Amino acid sequence: MAELMVVGFEGKHRAAEVLNQLEDIDLSFEIDLKDAVAVYRTDDGKLRVDQSAQPTTKEGAAWGAMLGGLVGAALLAPFTLGASAAVAATTLGAGLFTGGVTGAAIGGDDADTWKKTYGISDDFVKEVGGMVQPGQSAVFVLARASNPVATAEKFRGYGGKVLRTTLPKESAAKFEQVMTPATAAR
Repeated sequence: MAELMVVGFEGKHRAAEVLNQLEDIDLSFEIDLKDAVAVYRTDDGKLRVDQSAQPTTKEGAAWGAMLGGLVGAALLAPFTLGASAAVAATTLGAGLFTGGVTGAAIGGDDADTWKKTYGISDDFVKEVGGMVQPGQSAVFVLARASNPVATAEKFRGYGGKVLRTTLPKESAAKFEQVMTPATAAR
């Protein structure tokens, strides 16, 4: 079973550094990273997604719009043969627009549905992200580790604080102890 952890950090981009390291470990098959999101809160109080292992709703909509636009234009291209340049441009533009709008709706909905069903939903990120103060960041991780102790050791010194987890209390306390820099533990 995959475990969900949210770890908070001082510094806007510390969580993104941790997420980059998690993605590297995922490539080495030490963990099975289902989903991960790094967020930070700006000085004016807005919660921003720094990066995400899976597409967010906005990213899904952007990809859907691009692919839908290309498909829409490609489908109408044969109907422009022999037409004037103005008619051809209008036809291709209509296909690009219609396909782009449809693709954006489908791509955004698909990414949102996947996140809600299998990953870390945008709503959960916003809810728990309320604990992140200006100038701080957090990483949300949904993963399964083959060797949790060895994986946790790779994060020694990042200085994170566990904000929420599905780990048992003893395991969460051990993880938080590992995250604390050696100089702060003394």
